[in-house]
Parts: sequence; structure tokens; C-alpha cells
Amino acid sequence: MEKHLRSKDIKIVPIGNSFGVRIPKNLLQKYGFSETLILEETDQGLLLRKKDEDKLSWADTYKAMANADEDWNDYEATLLDGLEEDGCDNS
Repeated sequence: MEKHLRSKDIKIVPIGNSFGVRIPKNLLQKYGFSETLILEETDQGLLLRKKDEDKLSWADTYKAMANADEDWNDYEATLLDGLEEDGCDNS
């Protein structure tokens, strides 16, 4: 991304019971924004960024894990790995 920051005055406009801003089409195209974006509140202000379409939601992650053909045969071995001897008896 280029170091030179450009600024532009934009108006806040009413949209129903909310408010919005109009983002110029060329900026939407330049940064690859589509139907939705992520609005993030930072210490310096608001940040708009592209939604990571490859990232799974929690529900999709759960489904993917449930459908994965994983071998859990070694799971019990991890229960007996000696961590219970650390002096922190949680029972």
C-alpha cells in the first residue's frame, strides 16, 4: 500500500434509523470490497477492511470438524501424559 495518505471529506447520511457514508466506487474496486465489509474500531478510529471470504465462521468450523475423518485413538494417551502430576489437582 502506498505511504501517501489521501483524505476526502464525506458526508454522513441518514439511512432509515441509522446513518451511513458513501464510499466512492473507485475505492471500493481498488480495495476489493464487495457486498459486506468488516468495520473495526481501533485506537486511531474506524477501520474498514475486506471480509476474509476464506475464513470459516464458528458454525462452519464446527461442521468441518464434525465431518473430518480424524483418528482419535491417541486421545487417551494424552490424558495420561503426566500433566496431572504438576501439583494442580483440579478434582
